[in-house]
Amino acid sequence: MSDSTAVPSSLTFEEALKRLEAIVAQLETGDVPLEQSISLYAEGDALRAQCETRLKAAQMRIDKIVQGADGTPVGVAPFDPS
Repeated sequence: MSDSTAVPSSLTFEEALKRLEAIVAQLETGDVPLEQSISLYAEGDALRAQCETRLKAAQMRIDKIVQGADGTPVGVAPFDPS
Protein backbone atom coordinates (compact mmCIF):
# COMPACT_ATOMS: atom_id res chain seq x y z
CA MET A 1 0.00 0.00 0.00
CA SER A 2 1.37 3.44 -0.83
CA ASP A 3 1.56 6.34 1.58
CA SER A 4 -1.36 7.98 -0.26
CA THR A 5 -3.67 5.19 0.93
CA ALA A 6 -2.28 5.01 4.46
CA VAL A 7 -5.05 5.11 7.01
CA PRO A 8 -4.50 7.50 9.91
CA SER A 9 -4.39 5.58 13.18
CA SER A 10 -6.05 8.58 14.82
CA LEU A 11 -9.39 7.62 13.26
CA THR A 12 -11.86 6.26 15.75
CA PHE A 13 -13.44 2.89 15.02
CA GLU A 14 -16.66 4.67 14.06
CA GLU A 15 -14.86 7.08 11.70
CA ALA A 16 -12.94 4.24 10.05
CA LEU A 17 -16.12 2.20 9.62
CA LYS A 18 -17.99 5.17 8.17
CA ARG A 19 -15.19 5.79 5.65
CA LEU A 20 -15.12 2.09 4.77
CA GLU A 21 -18.88 2.13 4.16
CA ALA A 22 -18.48 5.20 1.91
CA ILE A 23 -15.75 3.45 -0.09
CA VAL A 24 -17.89 0.34 -0.54
CA ALA A 25 -20.83 2.45 -1.70
CA GLN A 26 -18.62 4.33 -4.14
CA LEU A 27 -17.14 1.12 -5.56
CA GLU A 28 -20.58 -0.48 -5.86
CA THR A 29 -21.77 2.28 -8.18
CA GLY A 30 -19.33 1.11 -10.83
CA ASP A 31 -18.75 4.72 -11.88
CA VAL A 32 -15.18 4.88 -10.57
CA PRO A 33 -12.25 4.69 -13.00
CA LEU A 34 -10.03 1.62 -12.66
CA GLU A 35 -7.01 3.35 -11.07
CA GLN A 36 -9.21 5.13 -8.54
CA SER A 37 -11.01 1.85 -7.81
CA ILE A 38 -7.69 0.20 -7.03
CA SER A 39 -6.71 3.05 -4.70
CA LEU A 40 -10.09 2.95 -2.99
CA TYR A 41 -9.86 -0.83 -2.62
CA ALA A 42 -6.42 -0.50 -1.00
CA GLU A 43 -7.70 2.15 1.39
CA GLY A 44 -10.74 0.03 2.18
CA ASP A 45 -8.59 -2.99 2.90
CA ALA A 46 -6.45 -0.96 5.29
CA LEU A 47 -9.57 0.36 7.01
CA ARG A 48 -10.97 -3.17 7.28
CA ALA A 49 -7.76 -4.36 8.90
CA GLN A 50 -7.76 -1.42 11.31
CA CYS A 51 -11.38 -2.05 12.30
CA GLU A 52 -10.73 -5.78 12.72
CA THR A 53 -7.73 -5.09 14.97
CA ARG A 54 -9.75 -2.72 17.13
CA LEU A 55 -12.64 -5.19 17.38
CA LYS A 56 -10.28 -7.97 18.44
CA ALA A 57 -8.72 -5.71 21.08
CA ALA A 58 -12.18 -4.79 22.37
CA GLN A 59 -13.16 -8.47 22.49
CA MET A 60 -10.05 -9.28 24.50
CA ARG A 61 -10.92 -6.52 26.96
CA ILE A 62 -14.45 -7.86 27.27
CA ASP A 63 -13.12 -11.39 27.77
CA LYS A 64 -11.06 -10.13 30.70
CA ILE A 65 -14.14 -9.09 32.66
CA VAL A 66 -14.16 -11.16 35.80
CA GLN A 67 -17.49 -12.83 36.46
CA GLY A 68 -18.88 -13.48 39.90
CA ALA A 69 -20.56 -16.76 40.87
CA ASP A 70 -23.94 -15.38 39.84
CA GLY A 71 -22.63 -14.16 36.47
CA THR A 72 -22.50 -10.48 37.35
CA PRO A 73 -19.31 -8.57 36.54
CA VAL A 74 -17.25 -7.92 39.65
CA GLY A 75 -14.29 -6.17 38.07
CA VAL A 76 -12.00 -5.91 35.10
CA ALA A 77 -8.58 -7.50 34.90
CA PRO A 78 -6.04 -5.58 32.82
CA PHE A 79 -5.32 -7.21 29.49
CA ASP A 80 -1.87 -8.80 29.26
CA PRO A 81 -1.04 -9.46 25.59
CA SER A 82 1.87 -11.82 26.41
